[in-house]
Amino acid sequence: MTEERVVLLQDVAARAGVSPATASRVLGQGSGRRVGEELRRRVERAAQELGYTANSHARALSRTSSDLVGLVVHDVADPYFATVATGVMKVAADRGLLVLMASTFRDPEREIEFVTALRGQRVRAIVLAGSRVTSRDLNDRLRLEVGRFQAAGGRVAVIGQDLLGTDAVLPDNRGGAKALAEALLGLGHRRFAVLGGERALVTARERVAGFLGPIKAAGLSAEVVYSSFDRDGGRAATERLAASGDLPTCLFAVNDVMAIGAVAALRELGVAVPGRVSVAGFDDIEAVRDQVPALTTVRLPQRYMGERVLELALSDAAGRQPTLLTVPGEVVLRASTAAP
Repeated sequence: MTEERVVLLQDVAARAGVSPATASRVLGQGSGRRVGEELRRRVERAAQELGYTANSHARALSRTSSDLVGLVVHDVADPYFATVATGVMKVAADRGLLVLMASTFRDPEREIEFVTALRGQRVRAIVLAGSRVTSRDLNDRLRLEVGRFQAAGGRVAVIGQDLLGTDAVLPDNRGGAKALAEALLGLGHRRFAVLGGERALVTARERVAGFLGPIKAAGLSAEVVYSSFDRDGGRAATERLAASGDLPTCLFAVNDVMAIGAVAALRELGVAVPGRVSVAGFDDIEAVRDQVPALTTVRLPQRYMGERVLELALSDAAGRQPTLLTVPGEVVLRASTAAP
């Protein structure tokens, strides 16, 4: 895909058929002299058609060092993202910066909209925290918006996958899920099911694939049930499994909040955890340590990832390739899993 160049004030003036000075006055860059209503409408329409916002960001950076950074997460109510945000905000506070945070509610279209909006604000950097999606069109459109922001002098770093050509903190989803499957096989489990979350989320796909690798290598199979990537999704998927009348001895949910939903559903159905079905998750959010039974999971250092991603976004990118930091997961066996 060909990357669009940055739209300049001169481009807006040419589209509107006015002088650059007139376009500058309309867009708030020049003197306080009034501009006629007809000319104003022409300039504003041209700016909108051309997507002119990036240059305003560059002017803000040239006048003064912005004290704002943008943080875009999938769901601020999800404890995983809340802890990541804590890490981002700690680094920001240490550097005297303020954080503008937005939640996409897991809608990739909103993520693109937020980047577009933030590049028109006085933000120094943008952090995107959350899985990429499998849609090539959505990724290309987001990459375009990120490129516009970077071309205007902004910086971007992500937590998730390396699909945007930026600095990135990369959780080892496959490796962590693989290690968890090996540990559960070691407990003696041979009948598994996977609560796979949403098919379009790359993170969910990576965790499903990582977990299934050792299962298949052992000559076994596991049913994968897809649902929303949240507590309600974990509950609903577990209820569907139970309705089939063939519960496995071990359930793996691709994140902890889904696993919490799974445990709640099993409890309501009178299925003992781990006496009848063991349950494991991924992430190690704080809540699962105090849950009864405490949840087996794969620990990711979420606060550390938040700290590192903002440090990358604020680092000098001149003349270097994007930095890719892989973060391994650690299997933590707790009371929610036992030998079958």
